[in-house]
Amino acid sequence: MAAAAALPSISSPTSSSSTTTAFIHSSKTGARAYGPSFSNVRSYGTLKGRLPNSHKAIPGGIKILCAATKPAKSPAEEEWKVKRELLLQKKVRSVEVKEALRLQKENNFVILDVRPEAEFKKGHAPGAINVQIYRLIKEWTAWDIARPVDSKLGKDAKIIVACSAGGTMKPSQNLPQGQQSRSLIAAYLLVLNGYKNVFHLEGGLYTWFKEGLPAEAEEE
Repeated sequence: MAAAAALPSISSPTSSSSTTTAFIHSSKTGARAYGPSFSNVRSYGTLKGRLPNSHKAIPGGIKILCAATKPAKSPAEEEWKVKRELLLQKKVRSVEVKEALRLQKENNFVILDVRPEAEFKKGHAPGAINVQIYRLIKEWTAWDIARPVDSKLGKDAKIIVACSAGGTMKPSQNLPQGQQSRSLIAAYLLVLNGYKNVFHLEGGLYTWFKEGLPAEAEEE
């Protein structure tokens, strides 16, 4: 049996995320193609004629082994280091729970509670607005996240974003980059969408309730 001979690799210009390569291997039984150039062809299907974008024609049929390209990250999926750098660059400040209460009362700050609705109804800061982003979907963009906020608040609104734990941007020995949280992800996405006065609740609502600050609940 003749040994398989490897043909030159073929770059795929059709990928939406990054340049990838398709590898064509020929053998006595036919050629096999590996790579995202052929991702629109059913696995192990047969492709006859020319390769995408008028690449050199391959006589006969070739066997296709599909390989999907890795999709680009959505803003919500970006690494925490990237999010943190932007939050610091945009001067997003963390505030302690008592300062947050004062800002809400004296300076018309709005507390944006990003917990699930069920948690929000069990207890939340008085006057808080609930916009859930506990379930991050890959296809969501910063605009998709901010859209429900846009319907309730303007871009110039002074917002304190809150979740259960809070997370932190402060470095420590064990966490040199701080700790990511739902509220920090929300703050990042709001900043990306053009919000200019975004703050973050340090210690989260867990600390708010622990400190005995005002809270209200909604009946089922």
